[in-house]
Amino acid sequence: MLLVVPTAVAACRVADTDGVTPVPQLLAFLPWLLAPAGAALLLTLLTRRRLLAGWAVAVLAVIGWFVRPYDTGLTEKPPGPVVARLSVLTSNVEFGRATGALVETVRRERPDLVFVQECDHACAEALESDLPRADYPHREAVAGGGSSGSAILSRHPLRPAPGVDSALAMPGGVVDVAGRRIALQLAHPLPPVPGAVHDWRRELGLLREYAAGAKDGPGIVAGDFNAGQDHAAFRGILGAGRLSDSATVAGAARTPTWPAGSAGPLGTQIDHVLVSEDFSVREVRFLDLPDTDHRSLLVELELHDVR
Repeated sequence: MLLVVPTAVAACRVADTDGVTPVPQLLAFLPWLLAPAGAALLLTLLTRRRLLAGWAVAVLAVIGWFVRPYDTGLTEKPPGPVVARLSVLTSNVEFGRATGALVETVRRERPDLVFVQECDHACAEALESDLPRADYPHREAVAGGGSSGSAILSRHPLRPAPGVDSALAMPGGVVDVAGRRIALQLAHPLPPVPGAVHDWRRELGLLREYAAGAKDGPGIVAGDFNAGQDHAAFRGILGAGRLSDSATVAGAARTPTWPAGSAGPLGTQIDHVLVSEDFSVREVRFLDLPDTDHRSLLVELELHDVR
């Protein structure tokens, strides 16, 4: 009985599919499944059931393979000379509750690009009044109540671009940095709650289509993906756009961003900054803001001339 659920989830991970409820939800917490599988192995050893022990060892090996730490890519040779440096902040402010903390963070860190999710009407008003246009003159926002609003703030010239059609706003844009046009896309698909897995998969699929269509130039896709590296739908976005997950490159692929305050395997990383091959990642920091259930992600990037 202890092996049934870990086996089913591990099999879906190997098969590169997210399956059906409850597999998508459990894939977000894949390391947790080491506990029941380990308990099963202990019991089978105590009862000397070799077949079941072999089964438990196989499940532990598969899960252990996928949750192993990733090597850092920060020492890899850059793809070309550096033409610009960018800092990118993504933050889910949970129905606008953490807007004040976000404003303080932006003032302190002064990122070049800010991606905000769950920015309600009060959040949008606060960003307008508390972050001067002199600091962030270029903005692309979609107003909405509750969790539906989103915004992109930029220090560099930004023009709107078609975003991804979704229940929660996912605006897009094109930013000009050092004479280069960088495609921007905010990510905030629906969460994979029971009964909405189809919509979650569909919206991640739309992000995959966007990534595939924008892969011929510099691009950044950032936000709350409601998915992590163990979800096939998320890996599909990476592959379609030849994108890298900044946290994975920095060796922090398992650092949790939700729920806030969790440590190690007790949380999951669903907030990401994905970058095209034109960028190298110099630093990744996870920031704890009060009044939100997400940790924010601040990434230092270098844009390279890859021509």
